[in-house]
This record gives sequence, structure tokens and C-alpha cells, in this order.
Amino acid sequence: MTDIPSSGPTFEQRLARAKFRAWHRGTREADYMIGGYYDRYHASWREAELAWFEALLDEDDVDVMAWALGSQPAPDHLAGDLLTTMQKLDYVDIPR
Repeated sequence: MTDIPSSGPTFEQRLARAKFRAWHRGTREADYMIGGYYDRYHASWREAELAWFEALLDEDDVDVMAWALGSQPAPDHLAGDLLTTMQKLDYVDIPR
């Protein structure tokens, strides 16, 4: 029997994993900020956007929140249009 090499997760599987990671950060504030961003924008993502978001998810919540609030500069590999969109914070829906 020959083993067939795995080609890795599909784009849809990666999106599902990113959604889970975005909404299970460890603090409610980070969940709303990162999860809300995912919910608002993921439908239009292609490979590059998902790869950027996966890299963002690898960072500490405190850093991501500082970058999104503009209180700290983001590292070069995360700076750009996607982070600029995140900095608008118009996607955060805080329940009352």
C-alpha cells in the first residue's frame, strides 16, 4: 500500500480554523476585535488575505490590539491595506 502525501488543509478548512482562532483569543476584547474583523471581511478573502490573517493570528493579542488601535506600529510583514482596514474598527459590534 502506497501512502498518498497530504496536500494540507483546503482553503475552506483554513478559513474555519481562522474563524475559531479569531473568536477564541482569551479575552473578550480581543475576541470582538479580531473575530469581528474576520466576520466582516473573510468572505472576500483570497489566498494572500487569508495568509496575512493567519500570520496576524500567530501574534499576541496585546500587540494585535495595539496595532489595530494605532498605539504601536505594526511589523512590516503585517503593515498595509489589511491592517489599515482593521484600524477603522467599524466592524466591532459590542453587545449591550
